[in-house]
Amino acid sequence: MALFVACKDDDNFSSNGGLRLTFSTDTLQMDTVFSKTPSATYAFWVYNQNDDGIRLQSVRLGKKNQTGFRVNVDGSYLDNALGSQVSDLEIRRNDSILVFVELTSVETAQPDPKLIEDDLIFSLESGVEQKVNLRAWSWDAVKMYDVVVEGEQTIESATPIIIYGGITVPEGRRLNLRNSTLYFHDGAGIECYGDLIIENCVLRGDRLDRMFDYLPYDRVSGQWKGIHLYETAMTARLSHTEIRNAENALVLDSAAIDETQVRLGMGGCIIHNAEGYGLKSVNSNIYISECQFTNTLNDCVLIVGGIADINYCTMAQFYPFSAERGAALRFVNYEGDNDIPLLKLRCEGIILTGYESDVLMGSVRDSIAAFEYEFVNSLLRTPKVDDDDSVRFVNVRWESPKDSIQGTKHFKVIDEENLIYDFHLDSLSTAQGLGCYR
Repeated sequence: MALFVACKDDDNFSSNGGLRLTFSTDTLQMDTVFSKTPSATYAFWVYNQNDDGIRLQSVRLGKKNQTGFRVNVDGSYLDNALGSQVSDLEIRRNDSILVFVELTSVETAQPDPKLIEDDLIFSLESGVEQKVNLRAWSWDAVKMYDVVVEGEQTIESATPIIIYGGITVPEGRRLNLRNSTLYFHDGAGIECYGDLIIENCVLRGDRLDRMFDYLPYDRVSGQWKGIHLYETAMTARLSHTEIRNAENALVLDSAAIDETQVRLGMGGCIIHNAEGYGLKSVNSNIYISECQFTNTLNDCVLIVGGIADINYCTMAQFYPFSAERGAALRFVNYEGDNDIPLLKLRCEGIILTGYESDVLMGSVRDSIAAFEYEFVNSLLRTPKVDDDDSVRFVNVRWESPKDSIQGTKHFKVIDEENLIYDFHLDSLSTAQGLGCYR
């Protein structure tokens, strides 16, 4: 007796009108993009979960090439010359294909982000049509390339500014940045050999998309170079300005110090989430008031000699990307083989805390170089000083990991899972009256 077994043919395709595709999403929501700038690549899956194969007469964009979306379906690009579509595709039974989507939107001529959307339409051989909605917000921006400041130059814009290549301020010239948000492309920063005045600005990286679903690139450090003040840069003033997700946020090279002239003045500023230093000051005269320095791979603030007057600032070291993070505040009187006298470090009204049991590091080399410092009316997360140096600590609250309110518990929001931070003081904090948000 002969035995016949009927097998399902993987090449069997059906035009049955009851067959449907399924999608990993019915709406592809992209992040905000800058107009005329290519987006990141997004993807979704198309599944045929039926027992027969399905043929697609076409996959097309509903608005053709009017919105700026670019689509690749299973390796085939939607050809604008053919109506922004691709034809004659097949999906075998219980199989799937991958769709990639990018966007380069046109300028919107609007000050705020504008919704850009289109439908990707799947036309089945049966005549059935199914759609996946493509959505993004497009934002017009001013693009600046390899800026070299001439004379005294002011940059001020209600529209976002994207910086490619960086900004250079030559010696003897002055840059004023006012009331603007500057988005620095990878590798770009501010190289200052002259004067720099920044008022009411945000400086950050230009990535508006996400590393992971829960993690925007804006919360990832090292997105751009930061600000570097070279030896000849003698006047820098920053007020009500935020510098975030840089490599080294703000670095001052050693200069001939003038005890009567403040080289860097900062008020009401935020430096947050740097892959290197937050602020590194070498042999400089600096005055800082009501500023936040938080979450850096190296020290949040490093004072190498010179003069530093720091008042009512919050320095919190909760850098999330490495356990080898630096101190909240470090001060020394040398760099390499060079003695750099610490003429004065005075901190008043500061909050100094972090994950480690000691986030205040002072290091003096055995030399004749000066090492003068004082902490007044401050909260310090460091072991209590009981030796001869105790006179340098006046009315200090010593924070310990054993305290019921300590570290992250001082602040309103420390969301370590989603990397969201708000360093305003919680109502239960024992640091009331201190720091930059007192």
